[in-house]
Amino acid sequence: MSRDERERLEAYRRKKRRERLWIGTTQVALLLAFLLGWEVLSRGKILDPLLFSRPSLIAETIARLAAEGELGTHIAVTVLETIAGFLAGTAAGVLLAALLWFSPFWARVLDPYLVVLNSMPKVALGPLFIVAFGSGMTAIFMMALAVSVIVTTLVVYGSFQATDPNYLKLARSFGANRRQLFTTVVFPYARPAILSALKVNVGLSWIGVIVGEFLAAKAGLGALIIYGFQLFNFHYVLTAVVLIALLSAVMAAAVDRLVRRFER
Repeated sequence: MSRDERERLEAYRRKKRRERLWIGTTQVALLLAFLLGWEVLSRGKILDPLLFSRPSLIAETIARLAAEGELGTHIAVTVLETIAGFLAGTAAGVLLAALLWFSPFWARVLDPYLVVLNSMPKVALGPLFIVAFGSGMTAIFMMALAVSVIVTTLVVYGSFQATDPNYLKLARSFGANRRQLFTTVVFPYARPAILSALKVNVGLSWIGVIVGEFLAAKAGLGALIIYGFQLFNFHYVLTAVVLIALLSAVMAAAVDRLVRRFER
């Protein structure tokens, strides 16, 4: 690499670092402005503090629950259920998509059923899961799985089908069988879609777990929301909502970082 090329590369890297810095600074500034506005409006009674709480009260609630030892339990239960649902939903969706690709007949047979299942409101299945699996973590896990697996299957199978036919023809010309086509052409071609499905599944898994906890849990952030509603204590409700937002953001950032490593 020549000196000019190294200088251009270094200038490009500096530009990217500045862009990331500005983006991060703007994101933090927007968050702080939102929290400050929320605090001011609540203290000025423009927003009802009973219904909307305020950041300082939420911070006090978090500190109190942490001191009492309850908060760690709620967070651990919800995070464990979400990670389990995320991993299982992604793995099951990719596996089902692969099976459909290997069997075009069953892919055509099951296509309308998958579309119907995808459009069905998964929340409606909650009571069925409770009856089938009991009021516990299994029902919540199945709820998270149901929310994410069909979407993953459709997205990944669609990416399998979108493989460039020229690549398939080239592989067939070298005598590749269907299994070899999948492992050497189709699956690598679909890797960006699979990695994108990981990002989508983070949010879907959180939705499934929280809805499941609304219906069946005795511990977890969803259960804390229901507990707050029962006491008409919206500080608890908004505390749980804020924690869910923070934890989901952390999980999404971790998955995004993992995806970027695989995309290199």
